[in-house]
Amino acid sequence: MALVGKKGILIVNLGTPDDPSRGSVARYLQQFLLDPRVIDYPWLPRNLLVRGIIAPIRSGSSSKLYKKLWTERGSPLKAYGEDVAAGVQEILGPDYVVELAMRYQNPSIGYALNRLMKAKVTDIIVFPLFPQYASATTGSVHDEVMRLLRQQQIIPNVQMINSYYDYDPMIDIFADNARQFDLDSYDKIIFSYHGLPERQLRRADDFNHCTKAENCCHNLTSVNQFCYSAQCHATTQAIAAKLELSPDQYVTSFQSRLGPEKWVQPYTIDEIEETAEHGGKRLLVFSPAFVADCLETIIEISYEYQEEFEEMGGEKVDLVPSLNNDPRWIQAVADLILEHVGQPKVMAV
Repeated sequence: MALVGKKGILIVNLGTPDDPSRGSVARYLQQFLLDPRVIDYPWLPRNLLVRGIIAPIRSGSSSKLYKKLWTERGSPLKAYGEDVAAGVQEILGPDYVVELAMRYQNPSIGYALNRLMKAKVTDIIVFPLFPQYASATTGSVHDEVMRLLRQQQIIPNVQMINSYYDYDPMIDIFADNARQFDLDSYDKIIFSYHGLPERQLRRADDFNHCTKAENCCHNLTSVNQFCYSAQCHATTQAIAAKLELSPDQYVTSFQSRLGPEKWVQPYTIDEIEETAEHGGKRLLVFSPAFVADCLETIIEISYEYQEEFEEMGGEKVDLVPSLNNDPRWIQAVADLILEHVGQPKVMAV
């Protein structure tokens, strides 16, 4: 006999400071960077690095950037998340309870899980807002959900959505957002993803495949199917195919590097520099690792990369908008959830 309660949906994004003050930013950076899946150093050096160096130093400059980003509704990442959760709730209807959580800061995963448990849900479907799997993002969300649930006497049925890097409705929206630009007018189109240390990619490789051959991430196979870089390349290829881009028009690269060690390459800033060195004046940048525009897109790409490109002799860096609170994205999230629970799709009214 089927259980009679509602199904719970836990939608999770990375997180954001509660406000743009230096203290809030420092608390966010500490919680984020002390996660052993993010900085995978042993406990003592990780704490010394984060508490003694990174958070105290970066909180000041990051606070200034968050103040530029902040809106009347607060952080765009959180505001868009609230819209997505509310829209998915409306589509799925009263048989579902939808909660938004942030992996770091608020609303916390613990807070959202408590609300779902109080609603007596029979199932919890965990939907991380990261299209490509990485241990530092999706893996960390799943880890935290399991840590908290194992403290409960009653654990509902749990399903965890792993990745959806080539989910066709999502790819269609990114492609449609790019069509507002004259694609042929750009000297280069950059698909810029958040970077990871190469060390983390190698740790996730059980087949001695990672970085062993040139372009090892360019084709997704059973050997590298959970590789973050390979999934990023697959996303790029799916969007490029929709837009009928030729291989010489675009490149996949990685941004937001932290520290001196080698991260997955090529670096976005190097691609920008190379374009300027060859006389390029116009760049179009996608950031398909982020389903919501945030500090890494609005500030890092639209402001910082724009300034650096101009200093190098370039003229314009245009950012393709992310999915944000697009009704088509909200519908796509609802559809993907229903696919995972084996239910027919429901269209928004």
